[in-house]
Amino acid sequence: MAEVLKLEDRGAVRLTGPDSKSLLQGLITSDIADLKENNALYAALLTPQGKFLFEMIIVQDGADLLLDVEQARKPDLLRRLMMYKLRADVEIVDEPAGVWALFDGNTELGVAYADPRHKAMHQRVISDANPAPDASLLAIEKYEERRIRHGVPDSSRDMKVEKDFWLETDAERLNGVSFTKGCFVGQELTARMKHRMTLKKKLVTIKSDGADIPAGVDIKTTDGKTAGDVRTSCGPYAIAYFRLEYLDQPLTANGVPVTVADHNLN
Repeated sequence: MAEVLKLEDRGAVRLTGPDSKSLLQGLITSDIADLKENNALYAALLTPQGKFLFEMIIVQDGADLLLDVEQARKPDLLRRLMMYKLRADVEIVDEPAGVWALFDGNTELGVAYADPRHKAMHQRVISDANPAPDASLLAIEKYEERRIRHGVPDSSRDMKVEKDFWLETDAERLNGVSFTKGCFVGQELTARMKHRMTLKKKLVTIKSDGADIPAGVDIKTTDGKTAGDVRTSCGPYAIAYFRLEYLDQPLTANGVPVTVADHNLN
């Protein structure tokens, strides 16, 4: 059965003009050359130190580019893009259309694209109105459980701005970085972290045997050491920032035994 949900915490930015792709290519972590019609990119704009600043899903809309971004931080992103624009022939505007998640459905309304982070997240649509009015409305709790279970972080809810390195967000598994495209903001330290194997902490999915895991609690080892902290959660699943050195140790969150989901360990 088709299900649809408007993602109230997401919004869109539109880039128009012949220099749109070249502007982004020098800024973002993914290769804009991989962007094709109906083939979206997951990418980030980082600090020069390789830390998370903004994440986005990029899709083509004819000759324009649409950026699916965090709604609350969209004004900051617009200002940052305008700062980088300089003399590039690009118009950067606040796109009023909403962002929707669509599961097991089809639409001809709006700009639809497969979520590039994980196939389990199905489709997203940038549209002024419900792109699948015949679909059932999906409960936000069901969407959150699916997102967290598959280790898909939700922007600054899970990734700390200017603190978490991009590779610590599991961006490589989620198709959010290219190591062959050449320079981008923060590229040097990102490549160094990749090739020198210095990744010691990252976002993982943790799960309990059924008890709810509250957001904001610490993950503890049996001897009381802090192994990480929970960022977002839904029922027995949570996304946590985790020290990989404690991977093989028994763990608890809020006093409940938890384990780390295998798909995050690749």
